Amino acid sequence: MLPPIAFVTRLSPEEEQDWLEVLRRTMPEERILPFRELMQEERRLAEIAIVANPDPADVAALPGLSFIHSLWAGVERLVMELGVTAPPIVRLVDPELSRVMAEAVLAWTFYLQRDMPAYRKAQSERRWIQRDYRHPAEVSVGLLGLGALGSLSAARLIEAGFRVEGWSRTPKDMPEITTHHGEAGLDTLLAASDIVVCLLPLTAETRGLLNAERLARMPEGASLINFARGAVVVADDLIAALDSGHLDHAVLDVFEVEPLPEASPFWSHPKVTVLPHISAPTTPATAAKIVAANIAGWRRNGALPATVDRGRGY
Repeated sequence: MLPPIAFVTRLSPEEEQDWLEVLRRTMPEERILPFRELMQEERRLAEIAIVANPDPADVAALPGLSFIHSLWAGVERLVMELGVTAPPIVRLVDPELSRVMAEAVLAWTFYLQRDMPAYRKAQSERRWIQRDYRHPAEVSVGLLGLGALGSLSAARLIEAGFRVEGWSRTPKDMPEITTHHGEAGLDTLLAASDIVVCLLPLTAETRGLLNAERLARMPEGASLINFARGAVVVADDLIAALDSGHLDHAVLDVFEVEPLPEASPFWSHPKVTVLPHISAPTTPATAAKIVAANIAGWRRNGALPATVDRGRGY
């Protein structure tokens, strides 16, 4: 009999049960048990843990782990909480997640390009105002982050007719768009973008990346979409840039504290659209297939799937 797979989460009981059902249905040959149901010997024998916001103490109580498979694409919290001594971490790399994110990037870019915030404000004031139409070709979109999410988002934006440039920490060659890297490249991209879309992972280098100084480099009247992590943007600096009129609008799907506290000024700010972290939800059915394939490959030949680079944090 194969040793059990530990399922370690801090999800609600309902969410955990839903995930368990999908994972067990996708991997009928495996015995997947919630951490609390594992006997002491089973905890010792477990070689794999599937996790979703796990308690680090529970993970530490599994001494025989060969690797940890996250159900999320973002792993910065997991890396931070488990520390450098944890087993290798495999993050979810799901093409469906990239498709959903690219869909969201395109949708909310259209929202800004078509001046939807202004029309919503006009409606609340019962004012009938028709604004000039901006063709997508007149709008420059700067993508921060050119991994799987950014690459597919760039393709969707180009198909829709937008002018697109991208920035990444290290050089990337993407023939379809102009790419930038490094500090100078970031300055260039920000200064050229009518809409900046942030898709960066949260690392020591990206925390607070979009501060007052960098927001000021964006053109007057530009807008920001943050679908990355809340801490990439300095919240007070963003509010100041919006209040001054330098930036026109911000679409925010991620925040340093989630759910967003009731006292947050973002809720009532007239130039902010608040979303409840819905830009790219994980789809359990497709995620379970990817987890199953990675585990089956490891069972077959002992080769680890691609793991998180602890130095980079993703």
